[in-house]
Amino acid sequence: MNTSPPDASKKIAAGICGILLGGLGVHKFVLGYTTEGLVMLLVSLLTCGLAAPIMSIIGLIEGIMYLTKSDEEFVNTYVLNKKGWF
Repeated sequence: MNTSPPDASKKIAAGICGILLGGLGVHKFVLGYTTEGLVMLLVSLLTCGLAAPIMSIIGLIEGIMYLTKSDEEFVNTYVLNKKGWF
């Protein structure tokens, strides 16, 4: 029997995308945070990649945070309460 809350399946996808593609904001798009995703993507692109390492570090930190939370904690924080940053 699967007892994980609905939308907990986004946790793994968002976490892995945050770790691997964090500089492009892909993990934000996975969670439905279009504005935050566009901010990360545009900062990386419009600075010709100069700020991409900073965005990648933010993505790495957020990806690790997503993966270390319990399913319930993840859903409450990022799906229900829509916490966009950290």
